[in-house]
Amino acid sequence: MVVGLQVGNGRAPFAGDRPLLTTLSPGGPSGRSQATVSFELTAPARVELHVVGRNTPGEAALASEGAQAATRHLAIASQTHLLGRGHHSLTWTPATTLAPGTYTLELIVTAGGRRTVYGTGGPAHPKAPRAPIVRVLGLDAAFAARSYRPGQQATLVLAADARSVTVQMFQSGPESVPTYANDVLNGVPVSEPQTIDWSENANAPAPIAIAIDSAWKSGVYYAQVTSDDGRVGYAPVIVAPVAPVNRVAVVMPTNTWQAYNFYDGDGDGYGDSWYVSWAIHSVDLTRPHLRRGVPYRFRSYDLSFLHWLYRTGKQVDFYADDDIDALASGDALRAAYDLVVFEGHEEYVTAAMYDIVERYRDLGGNLLFLSANNFFRKVQRVGAGLRLVGLWRDLGRPEAQLAGVQYRASDRGTHQFPFVVTEEGAQSWAFAGTGLAAGATFGRYGIEIDATTADSPPGTQVLAEIPNALGPGLTAQMTYYETPAGARVFSAGAMNFGGQVLLWPQTTQILENVWARLTSG
Repeated sequence: MVVGLQVGNGRAPFAGDRPLLTTLSPGGPSGRSQATVSFELTAPARVELHVVGRNTPGEAALASEGAQAATRHLAIASQTHLLGRGHHSLTWTPATTLAPGTYTLELIVTAGGRRTVYGTGGPAHPKAPRAPIVRVLGLDAAFAARSYRPGQQATLVLAADARSVTVQMFQSGPESVPTYANDVLNGVPVSEPQTIDWSENANAPAPIAIAIDSAWKSGVYYAQVTSDDGRVGYAPVIVAPVAPVNRVAVVMPTNTWQAYNFYDGDGDGYGDSWYVSWAIHSVDLTRPHLRRGVPYRFRSYDLSFLHWLYRTGKQVDFYADDDIDALASGDALRAAYDLVVFEGHEEYVTAAMYDIVERYRDLGGNLLFLSANNFFRKVQRVGAGLRLVGLWRDLGRPEAQLAGVQYRASDRGTHQFPFVVTEEGAQSWAFAGTGLAAGATFGRYGIEIDATTADSPPGTQVLAEIPNALGPGLTAQMTYYETPAGARVFSAGAMNFGGQVLLWPQTTQILENVWARLTSG
């Protein structure tokens, strides 16, 4: 029915383009502003063209419902034609404001009572009819490594159709400017802006050398890239210390950031994440993040904690997951730090990291978990990627034996409720100065929740609960336990506890109390 289906931009191809993938850069200097789908019909047909986005889990799920669902829920542009036999071309010109990402040009061809959908192919159905894919290029930037040390030279890889770009480094956390959008980063500039002629790199990604100044303190940083026409992109990176400086380490959830990164690197129209399709088993750690380079949920889960750290003058060392993996043993971690903080959603850990952190705890090292669903899935580092292995609890190492609680349920934030202080919690140091008695409530939490199990260490205290948070019996629990070796472990039990630490006064005081307890001798 359809022969020779292909797509092009009428201009020079961008690196990676192929017959069913073309790159557009609306408003860019190279004129890549329009996609042309060409094909030959072997018989007269009714042809529908629907432009749909399938990068995120919800979009991909709707797309799997079929063409009608895609048209109803996902289409950002549609057209219908009655075409005769022979060669035809259809065009799509995206708005200059369209978010960067990949878009599927789904074709529904009906002739002689037969209906064929070109666009059902994907990770779960690789042999189904494929549709043309259009990559709308932004300023797609990512560092070659997820952390660097002061004094090193970092490599930033940028894909952009621009005449020139300006790159400047910022530190996230010390800024006083609020952030209201999920695709924006605000920070404090730590370098002068550097303008680079990019006209020779308009057709392929190219590297940019970034000096990590030896005076920069350990922290969360990012490169801000601005094109001459005003487009903006970001690339986060962790600056870890050359050697331990402080007695507290903060581990940023860089594995989870990439697991939830829906950037479509292979150009099949679907985000390269197992949250888009369980047929995807690995993620590339060197990809830019989809939303202009900002990690998924960074504003909701990580930023408030960073603000709290700097506003209260806490002195810590920052690390990426890779840095903990690279340690010789938990002994080295224990020698360097009294407290290790997992401030965000630390869901994906390697065997090396689990071994190191568990050994650290067994040697008396203190742990602070400020989110939920931590140490849940085992991953394996393979080259520049992570491969999904399975659930730690199914592999004989339930996360409750380390964190005190483990994942119970998620409703993606549909319902959120206050914590209720337990009798045990009311008598605890954790609620000193909060004015909270047994039965009192504070905050609103949920999204994903944790609770104790039979694998929780002996003596684990439940300080507060959200009864039936996500349904009957699905109760969130905030816990604390100590070990005979002297380790102290606190777990918040709700996904957004650390992400809202500055929103509720009682939460801020609880964190101050926990911090004091876990950093005291």
